[in-house]
Amino acid sequence: MPTRIILDCDPGIDDALAIAFAHGHPGIELAGITTVAGNVGLGKTTANALAVCEFIGAARTPVTPGCAGPLLRPAQDARQVHGDSGLGGAVLPPAAASPAPGHAIDYIVDTVRAAPGEITLVATGPLTNIALAVKREPRLADWVRGFVIMGGSAGRGNVTPAAEYNIWADPEAAAAVFRAGWTVTMLGLDVTLQTGATEAVLRRMSALGPLGSGLLLPALEQYRSVSEPGGPSVHDVCAVAWVAEPDLFGLVPARVQVEMAGQFTAGMTVTDFDFPGEVGSGNALVAMRIDVDRFWDVTLGTYARVAAAMGR
Repeated sequence: MPTRIILDCDPGIDDALAIAFAHGHPGIELAGITTVAGNVGLGKTTANALAVCEFIGAARTPVTPGCAGPLLRPAQDARQVHGDSGLGGAVLPPAAASPAPGHAIDYIVDTVRAAPGEITLVATGPLTNIALAVKREPRLADWVRGFVIMGGSAGRGNVTPAAEYNIWADPEAAAAVFRAGWTVTMLGLDVTLQTGATEAVLRRMSALGPLGSGLLLPALEQYRSVSEPGGPSVHDVCAVAWVAEPDLFGLVPARVQVEMAGQFTAGMTVTDFDFPGEVGSGNALVAMRIDVDRFWDVTLGTYARVAAAMGR
């Protein structure tokens, strides 16, 4: 049986690619999408999620908007990375559908409550929605099947030397989430920076018809202009890929705490792999290894399924 997920995201180039993966992989059932301000403002992240869903044939997936800014801090977007629209060079038709009624926090709590032990919550943006959902209903931590994020790093950051963007954008929310009593599966920069879309990968994407030419390639072209030499990394895809194919990654138990007060280190995920072994002392499984070749084989195979369905 496929794993049901709610994807909480801020599309965002790599969020869009994560949506396509979640829709296409047979091991995942994309129950719903919730949006949060992050890479661009909430209006754009919501519109982008709707447009991507319609473009890839997932128009029935409900998209519920959430928080328009961090818990305490001013919003800091990432337009310099994702472009003004949030989707880089991809220009998709505006969605015909409207956002689902209600708020992401209520949708997350109500959906998970109705199916305890069945839904994996996957977050690929700032953790504002998740923090407020678990504050409203602390039992959420027990009801989910699992909780997975793309965020953080056991090493260096990307938006600052210490912090990765999704955590840095709302560190108070991230701190609350890591203290919520569940085990956070953390797919951070330690593995995601190894997923550069090389020229060989981009050539394979070019054979995927409208999916490649209309979304994947023009979106990643924006990333290429600001990315490392190994090609644009598809960070958020790692989180959904772990749900579908966990053996692609090697996870290490850890205790993760989020720095909130540091002048130079706000948003740092302070990762202790040598925490005392008593029950309850760890709160995370941190990805430290990835099989890159298999990751791309799985990802491109999943996109091929989406492309084939779009062509029917």
